[in-house]
Amino acid sequence: MTVVADKPRSKRKVRPAGRVASLRSGMTSWLSRPLADFHLLLAIFGMLTVLGLVMVLSASAPGQVASGVSAYSVFQKQLIYVCIGAVLFWVMLRFPLRKLRHVSTAAMGIGVLLLALVLTPLGDVRGGARSWFTLGPVSFQPIETVKLALALWGAHVLVTKRALLSQYRHLLVPVVPVAMLVFALVMLQPDLGGTITLGVVLISLLWFVGAPMRLFGVIAAGAVAGAVVLAIGATYRLQRVTSFLNPDADPDGAGHQARQAMFALADGGLFGKGLARGSSQWRYLPNVESDFIFAVIGEELGFVGCALVLVLFGGLAWVGLRIASRNTDPWIRIVAATLTVWLVAQAAINIGYVVKLLPVTGLTLPMISSGGTSIVTTMIVFGILANCARHEPEAVSALRSLGPGRVGGLLRLPAPEAYRAPSKRKPVRPSTPPRAPGRSRTQQLPVMDERRMAGRSAPPSEYRRRDSRRTQGRSEQGRSTRGRGRSN
Repeated sequence: MTVVADKPRSKRKVRPAGRVASLRSGMTSWLSRPLADFHLLLAIFGMLTVLGLVMVLSASAPGQVASGVSAYSVFQKQLIYVCIGAVLFWVMLRFPLRKLRHVSTAAMGIGVLLLALVLTPLGDVRGGARSWFTLGPVSFQPIETVKLALALWGAHVLVTKRALLSQYRHLLVPVVPVAMLVFALVMLQPDLGGTITLGVVLISLLWFVGAPMRLFGVIAAGAVAGAVVLAIGATYRLQRVTSFLNPDADPDGAGHQARQAMFALADGGLFGKGLARGSSQWRYLPNVESDFIFAVIGEELGFVGCALVLVLFGGLAWVGLRIASRNTDPWIRIVAATLTVWLVAQAAINIGYVVKLLPVTGLTLPMISSGGTSIVTTMIVFGILANCARHEPEAVSALRSLGPGRVGGLLRLPAPEAYRAPSKRKPVRPSTPPRAPGRSRTQQLPVMDERRMAGRSAPPSEYRRRDSRRTQGRSEQGRSTRGRGRSN
C-alpha cells in the first residue's frame, strides 16, 4: 500500500499596497483635513492666474509689434488689473460674510442703476455695444458686477423666504422680475454673452434652492423661444448661427474665426509649438488674446495645455460644490454653488465655441482671457469662494482652536465666525395662555373677557378692582336683605 503524502498548500502571498493605493489613501487623508478645500482653491486660483498672464503675453505680443506699439502694452494693462484684483481678492477673503449678505441689496440696486445709466450718453460704445463706462484711462463694464450682485442678493432673498418657497408667488417674486429687468437692460446694449451668464446665475439660484422641475421646463422653453427671436431680430446674430451650422459657407466672413481657431488647435498637436511660436496671433485670428485665447493654448501648448485648463476648471467645479455641501449656513451654500456654476459654465461656453460645439457668443475664458473688468470680478468671486471655504464647520473649529495657520497668518486673516441659526420669530398675535393647574376651562373664561365686560380704556388691574367692588356690594346688599327678612 502506497501512501501519497499531501502536498503542502501554497500560502497566498499578501501583496503590498501599490503606489496607486498609497496615493489614494494619502489624498483621502489630506482631503479630510479641515482647510483642504481652502488650500486647494488657492492652488487653482494661483495656477489660473499665472497661466492667464503667460498666455496673454504670448498671444498679444506679436499683434502689438505688427501694429507698431510696444509688445508689452496689453500685458502691462492685464498685470495692473491682476494686481487690483489680487487686492480685492484679499479684501473679500477678510470681509465678514454676514456683512456681505447685508450689503447685497444695496449692491443690486446700484448695479441696476448703472445698467440704466450706461444706455445714456454717459456710456461708451465698443464693439457695437454701449456697455462701457470710461473714466480717463480706466474703463469697466457694469454687467460683470451685476452678475455677482444678482448671485448674492438672489441667495439672500431666497434664504430669507425659504419657509414660503413652496408657493410660486414667493419663489419667483422678487428675484425673477428683477432678473428680467436686468436681462432687458443688457439686451438693449446689446450684450448676448452677458445675458447668457445672467441666465446661468438665475437658473443656478433656482436650482440650488430646490425649485420644481416643471419650472425649469418652462424656463428652457422660454429660453429657446427668446434665442430664436433674438437670432432673427439682428443680422449679426443670424450670421453667427448660420456660420455655426455651416462655417464653410462664408470662410472669410462670419465663419473666419471658427475656421482659424480649428486650424490653430490642429497645428498644436500633442505638446504644441511652444510659447510665442504660434502663427494665429499674427493677425490670423481676431480677438486672439480675449475670446479665442483657448485656441492659442492649443497651438502653443498642445493637447497637454488644453487638458491642463480643463483639469483646473474641473477641479474648480469639484471644490466649489464641495465647499457648498460642507457648509451649514444656507446662504453660504447657495452662494458658493451659484458662483462655482457661473465660472465653470462660462469657461465651458468659451471652450465650446472655440472647438465649434457652440455658436460664438463673445464670452471670455475666466482668469485667462485679457479683460480688465472680467479678471477683477473673477478674482473677487474667488475671494468669496475662499472665504466660504474658511466657514466650513470643521475649518471654523480648527481656526479658532489651533490658530490661523501659515497661510492665514501670512495673509492676516481673522478667525471666521461660527454659524448660528436664526431664532424663531415670535407670533404677531399672542397665543392663548396656558391653563393653570387645577382650573377648568370654564373658570378661565371670565378672566379672558375682562376688557369686554369692564371697558377698553381701563387697565386690567382696574378691571379686577371694579369686579371686586361689585362683588362686595352685592354680598353686602344680600346680607342686609336677609337681616330684614329675619327681623320681619
